Amino acid sequence: MPTPERTSLDAIVAAGRDILEAEGLGGLTMQAVAERVGVRAPSLYKRVRNRSDLVRLIAASAVAELGRRLDAETVPVAGGVRSREATGATDASASTDASASSGAEAAEVARLARVVRRFAHEQPASYRLVFSPGEESGLEVETLREASAPLLAVASRLAGPDHALDAARTLTAWITGFVSMELSGAFRLGGDVDRAFEFGVDRIAAALAPRSG
Repeated sequence: MPTPERTSLDAIVAAGRDILEAEGLGGLTMQAVAERVGVRAPSLYKRVRNRSDLVRLIAASAVAELGRRLDAETVPVAGGVRSREATGATDASASTDASASSGAEAAEVARLARVVRRFAHEQPASYRLVFSPGEESGLEVETLREASAPLLAVASRLAGPDHALDAARTLTAWITGFVSMELSGAFRLGGDVDRAFEFGVDRIAAALAPRSG
């Protein structure tokens, strides 16, 4: 009879994420993960090629979780148009009040920005692994594309399809810069950091919306 499996890839990745948050990237070793899941280190290599592969799997798991959180905050649309059930808009208002539509999209941008910030505060090591330059995440483009879909969708509705990627990159760059400074304690002049974040999100969203006339 075959020997029962004592662990799984999901368990290995979950253990790796726990260790990453508790001890940082330097403490994330194959030995540490093996001990956490209750197997010997050589057994880990049956499922994970090496430490680099482990880091990539952990980063992909973190990105997937963030993508699910973003998706949960995205207003449903049908045929590329924001649904009336989600917004309470009528056909008349949707066609005649462009400013109200932009305001709704801007509010959605703010919600998505808050999701990213909450994720960063809850799992700062995972956030840094994914977003910090030079980190060894090894993420594949398709993984990032899938996780970014909710943000790209609202960026398209806010700034237009031709500028969706530009808008999403602008917003992501601002959020990443703000949150990275916040996590590192770089805001040293006092004041309300939460209010500053909301101020910045509002201004960025307004700037990304098409100009009337």
